[in-house]
Amino acid sequence: MRQKAHRATENSERNAHGFSDCAPQRPARRVFFFDTPDLTLDEHGLVVRARRSQGKGDDTVVKLRPVVPSKLPRDLRQSPDFGVELDASPKGYVCSGSLKGFPTEGDVRKAMTGGKSVRKLFTKEQRALFAEHVPDGIELDELTMLGPLLVLKLKNLPQGYDRRLVVELWLYPDGSRILELSTKCAPAEAFQVAAETRAFLASRGIDLSSKQQTKTRSALEFFAKQLGSGKTETGRRQPKANASAPASTTTKSRA
Repeated sequence: MRQKAHRATENSERNAHGFSDCAPQRPARRVFFFDTPDLTLDEHGLVVRARRSQGKGDDTVVKLRPVVPSKLPRDLRQSPDFGVELDASPKGYVCSGSLKGFPTEGDVRKAMTGGKSVRKLFTKEQRALFAEHVPDGIELDELTMLGPLLVLKLKNLPQGYDRRLVVELWLYPDGSRILELSTKCAPAEAFQVAAETRAFLASRGIDLSSKQQTKTRSALEFFAKQLGSGKTETGRRQPKANASAPASTTTKSRA
């Protein structure tokens, strides 16, 4: 497999101290997930996501988690839009595979308002991957849209740490937040850099001992709960036929 990118990732639900001032490198993003109200896709290791980015356009992802990279179809591994990630934590590691798509800018908004079917947000290759792994009887156009989450992204070079950190702040409608810090490294350095990053964050007073959970799982459970209570504003079922993980390390690669 040809290595695409590598990063060590740290998440925290509180502000990190000791970082230098830095300006946002990209405009805000709005992230939407698609699943059933009881999160059937998530239970089967399938994640479907769409995103709007100001000034950058829309993008979509169909993700499988977990995967065994060597057992993935060769044509999928060689797709320029497919990447493999390795998420490592003190409890172990897991691989996931993501197939990206880039719909026309504004299409995600149209799907959100019912002016475009969810199915048409995704490429033929993404739809084929979805169909291969989705439980029987579930169609893209029948999924519930969960979100959005507002995500802010910036880059930072903190004092006392010789690597640049990419910072993502996930803002939830109830005011809660998840902060993700990531840094790139060579493949052979992934676990060493992860340990160094955890040590640096711990030295800044960030608690890395809380329960392990991915951003995606946190977001899905949040919106599913809101949907069940009737409090969500945007989580909704599409019309038919129209219709926090502290101390983790992520290594990305492309076949």
